[in-house]
Amino acid sequence: MITWLTVAVSAASLLLAAWCGYATARDQSTKDWHFIGMAVVSVLALAQLVVGIVELTQGRKPVGGTVMFVAYLAGALLAVPAAGFMSLMERTRWGSAIVTAGGLVLAVLEVRLFDIWGGGHG
Repeated sequence: MITWLTVAVSAASLLLAAWCGYATARDQSTKDWHFIGMAVVSVLALAQLVVGIVELTQGRKPVGGTVMFVAYLAGALLAVPAAGFMSLMERTRWGSAIVTAGGLVLAVLEVRLFDIWGGGHG
């Protein structure tokens, strides 16, 4: 899989987590700008899903198993949108905290995806 894309998704998700964490510290709910940031991170995760599927169709196989790899790709795609949806239901500072957690979860999923693929040696 493409390492730079994994790094880009991880960095974007950590930036989103820091930004929403700052909003949480300032006692602010998620704003429109936060949702734009979530959309950017989600588009990157979607691009990673497409690249991962293309890699699989070209015959490349992850070390950790194809089913596990696809499951983690799907989870990575859904982590931030799910957090964004939950933050809409909680329009207090805790909505921002939910998105912060979603960004951190995505960063951890990216590390796991990298490991499942074979640490870039797949």
